[in-house]
Amino acid sequence: MRSPRLSSVIERRLLVNYRVDPDAAARLLPGPLRPQLVRGHAVAGICLLRLGGVRPVGAPRAFGLRSENAAHRVAVEWDGPDGVETGVYIPRRDTASRLNVWAGGRLFPGEHGRADFEVHETSRQVRVALATRDGDARVDVSVEVADELRGSELFADLAEASRFFRRGAKGFSATRSGRHLDGMELRTDAWRVEAGRVHSASSSFFDDPDLFPRGSATLDCALLMRDVPVTWLPLPDLVPGVPLPA
Repeated sequence: MRSPRLSSVIERRLLVNYRVDPDAAARLLPGPLRPQLVRGHAVAGICLLRLGGVRPVGAPRAFGLRSENAAHRVAVEWDGPDGVETGVYIPRRDTASRLNVWAGGRLFPGEHGRADFEVHETSRQVRVALATRDGDARVDVSVEVADELRGSELFADLAEASRFFRRGAKGFSATRSGRHLDGMELRTDAWRVEAGRVHSASSSFFDDPDLFPRGSATLDCALLMRDVPVTWLPLPDLVPGVPLPA
């Protein structure tokens, strides 16, 4: 059964980004994906996402659902029929929603684990913490909205960072079977991001020395999206080791 296109509003999308050694990033990726490099670094991070009004395209917004979600991501590229394409690989997705856990991979692409979230937000401050029910991942991030992007070694300014992440709209997620990756693409005509200044950030994923040896993953910057209407389109499955279809 073909998955439906979904409509929603990104109420909050906090992107916490790390500069990563390319070899460390490559070890996380299935072929035909490879790390997308920026100034010699791979780019990876955590997407802390609250969605509202999630529903099939065309359905009344009154039927839309709301959920807190998280995705660990690596920026990737691959050879497509018209040249190099870009997106993200998602080794794990987690959610506070029981429905997302059940429906992900069944009714729409993207299998999810279950997590408990703690969120504190104002117009200028965002803190998101989560712990997965399987005990494998913990995240705690506190960010303040800033007027400009400062201190990043990946991006010269907010405009450059915005362009990079907008081009990475296609996401391929790991599945429990390991036989394929689920694909989903984000589309919007209202793309806008704000710069964030990180007060504190901890991640059991990026702090794991077995995945990222000492010095191979360094916090770089944070970006924030708020109140952006989007559409999610299913993509053909990717089979590891097999080129993407034309």
